Amino acid sequence: MGYNARLRNPDVDRLFEAMLQLKNVDEFYMFFEDLCTVTEIQKLAHRFKAATMLSEGKTYDEIVRETGMSTATISRIKRFLYYGADGYNLVLKRLAGD
Repeated sequence: MGYNARLRNPDVDRLFEAMLQLKNVDEFYMFFEDLCTVTEIQKLAHRFKAATMLSEGKTYDEIVRETGMSTATISRIKRFLYYGADGYNLVLKRLAGD
C-alpha cells in the first residue's frame, strides 16, 4: 500500500465509505457543505489546484498568484505529488482520462 496505514482507523474508513455513496458533484456539495466550513473546502480545492498546476509544470509564482497559497504550502504539496502515496497522481490521471 502506498498510503500511510497509520492514518487508517474506523472513523476515517467510515468517512471514506460515506463519500463512496455520493453519486455526483451536487451530492458532494451537499455532503461537504454539512461536513466542512466554506474555508476548509476552499483550502482543499486550492491544494488540489496547486497539485494540478505543479503536474502541468507551472511555477510557484504562478500558483501563488492563482491560489494565494504560501510557497511553503506549495512545496509540501509538491513533495506529496512526487513522493507521497500517489493519490494526487491517481486522481489527476483519471480526470485526464488515462
